Amino acid sequence: MTATVPLPVIGVVRTSHSELETTPIQAGLNRAEHGTIDIAAPYLAGLAGLEDFDYAWLLTWLHRPADQAGAPPLQQVPFLLRSQQRLMGIFATRGPRRVNPIGLSLIRLLRVTGQSVVFAGVDVIDGTPVIDLKPYVTRFDRPPGDPRCGWFDQLTISEGTTPARLARDTPSA
Repeated sequence: MTATVPLPVIGVVRTSHSELETTPIQAGLNRAEHGTIDIAAPYLAGLAGLEDFDYAWLLTWLHRPADQAGAPPLQQVPFLLRSQQRLMGIFATRGPRRVNPIGLSLIRLLRVTGQSVVFAGVDVIDGTPVIDLKPYVTRFDRPPGDPRCGWFDQLTISEGTTPARLARDTPSA
């Protein structure tokens, strides 16, 4: 089963980050930092009504996933498991080097203008292409109870964690 899926770029993210290793690994670990999404002219009308939401799902194309060519391995050591050198299947991780390098970030909407969205929760580098924005709807997006989160449940993760900080904190073998 092989198919081509057209994904037009609807905008671009502007942040202060230019290197993957020093960019926070998840939006939820960098809630204070602000970024901007510049929306391409053909898609500006799509912003209507977004200002009435507090949060949105930002879907991006991770155009620089570790700057490595070729297909990603289906088992990788996630950033958060570097110290253990523990392999996980790609679908049990949230890392950028993926079969389809689609990023998913829950961002806080601060301001929606005619051509851009200012948000909090930066976890991508400057110039990252945006493939979609979807409003966060608590009734649909928050599951009931206390869902299991696999290996993530056993980790303590600090605000502002980056791949570089994780590498620095990993003891050498």
